[in-house]
Amino acid sequence: MTTDETVYYATLSHPDWPLVLAATERGFCFLGSLGKDVSELQTWVQKTIPRAELKQSEEKLSPFAAQFTEYFEGTRTTFDFPLDMRGTPFQQSVWQALLDIPYGQVRTYSDIAEHLQKPKAVRAVGSAIGKNPVMIVVPCHRVIQKSGAISGYRGSLEMKRQLLKLEEAPITG
Repeated sequence: MTTDETVYYATLSHPDWPLVLAATERGFCFLGSLGKDVSELQTWVQKTIPRAELKQSEEKLSPFAAQFTEYFEGTRTTFDFPLDMRGTPFQQSVWQALLDIPYGQVRTYSDIAEHLQKPKAVRAVGSAIGKNPVMIVVPCHRVIQKSGAISGYRGSLEMKRQLLKLEEAPITG
């Protein structure tokens, strides 16, 4: 099989947040779930960039790892590295809307649908959010139910709770 590009990966060595990080030459492309190994990345690459080669590289991922460490230590509230997000135009529009949610604040799925001027597309918004390959950077953890409860998160509800607590965001459940 001929490979078209390389996806570099490494595991963040933060004691409380061991996460698989991945990037292409174009930018950061995938963040793994808390407690999951590289197999989650392998599955995503097979579906999203099937002709890509996976290559471990602490060196290539160190600039990304540094920013995640700063975020988890409470000294960074935004990320400024390039992104390589692969998705449909609708998914891209949803992910772009998530980038507008400020640190420490939350929005509802309905808020995002209304922001996109598609108020009836709440379920489609939820589906697109669930396919966000770069959790935390594109802050899907900041999207909650109208009731204030948290739901649906690729990384696990516990991971979502921990991220909202880290950002001191208002949640009920």
